[in-house]
Amino acid sequence: MAAASSSDSDACGAESNEANSKWLDAHYDPMANIHTFSACLALADLHGDGEYKLVVGDLGPGGQQPCLKVLKGPLVMNESPLPALPAAAATFLMEQHEPRTPALALASGPCVYVYKNLRPYFKFSLPQLPPNPLEQDLWNQAKEDRIDPLTLKEMLESIRETAEEPLSIQSLRFLQLELSEMEAFVNQHKSNSIKRQTVITTMTTLKKNLADEDAVSCLVLGTENKELLVLDPEAFTILAKDAVTSLCFGRYGREDNTLIMTTRGGGLIIKILKRTAVFVEGGSEVGPPPAQAMKLNVPRKTRLYVDQTLREREAGTAMHRAFQTDLYLLRLRAARAYLQALESSLSPLSATAREPLKLHAVVQGLGPTFKLTLHLQNTSTTRPVLGLLVCFLYNEALYSLPRPFFKVPLLVPGLNYPLETFVESLSNKGISDIIKVGPALVPRGR
Repeated sequence: MAAASSSDSDACGAESNEANSKWLDAHYDPMANIHTFSACLALADLHGDGEYKLVVGDLGPGGQQPCLKVLKGPLVMNESPLPALPAAAATFLMEQHEPRTPALALASGPCVYVYKNLRPYFKFSLPQLPPNPLEQDLWNQAKEDRIDPLTLKEMLESIRETAEEPLSIQSLRFLQLELSEMEAFVNQHKSNSIKRQTVITTMTTLKKNLADEDAVSCLVLGTENKELLVLDPEAFTILAKDAVTSLCFGRYGREDNTLIMTTRGGGLIIKILKRTAVFVEGGSEVGPPPAQAMKLNVPRKTRLYVDQTLREREAGTAMHRAFQTDLYLLRLRAARAYLQALESSLSPLSATAREPLKLHAVVQGLGPTFKLTLHLQNTSTTRPVLGLLVCFLYNEALYSLPRPFFKVPLLVPGLNYPLETFVESLSNKGISDIIKVGPALVPRGR
């Protein structure tokens, strides 16, 4: 009887919670196999029958099989593959003709795919961007065989770190190659023209002429290169192309709340905040939140807590001595490790006044090829360092370096000089060893 009473009370509690909930559980399927995010969801009456469908830009399991899905209730009624991962989905009216069925737009990569009646209708591609002039000049030199692949790689990496414009896909792929693959890649692609393409990151709609709910809308695209594009819904041409470069808010003319924006193309946008605009939800109260006045439910002191407190009070001196002993041991081990580093020349600071240098090494990569970056700094206050060579001491049976030593440029006091090289692990057994880095001064006469 007791068990039956407990079961009845649980069932009554569940029914009471469901009755008091503001939501009605219509459907739940943890195995629906839908992988997406908020920007790729849209609700629309795609067939004009008054029944709204769910449009999903699905990334696919692990982002490997992107597709467009249309759900009617809990079932998938249409599924189409996509060439790239979706970025956003939106529905809009393209024309005033009957029947007034909206079109579906799906942004993926540099393209917008437009569907009508769930069939492909139009594909809009973003215009290509002009390439970096320095990057174009380097590939022109490679085309005329006036630059070797290693120098090309170093120059492209310098452009990538300093230029505001990103590199083209061709250059980015080249920088990911191994040293042995660079020459073949250059010979294959040096005659190709440099193309730089941006991608769509967000998308929404904007009413074209009227503010009615069933009015014709334009697609508004936000791109990775910080541009805003407004597309004509009929010809799919760019109506406006702007990028906001500055913002200012304050009193302008006789209006107190004015937002002023300038665009990259030299445009000026002025927006005045409505005096009836309300940014606070209704019913909100001024002052501290109500939760601040609630008394915390502090748990009662357990027997274990009381016993632990008494033990700490009685053995406080012994516990403090044990802590101090461990602290002294830690300092001793740190001092011994520092002394060992000095004796084995593993210290990042030079111990001689002739070479006032500071060296810091960073390893990047998971193997078997690593990228080793040396950050070299002249710690002198006035004297520059000239004629310095950096050499690597390593086990040649375990590692391979393309340049075991190289010349360092003039080191100005106080500046940090990053020097990069690659390290290839030759062992397939996971054996590792120490790679020592040592500077050596070369006499000026040599």
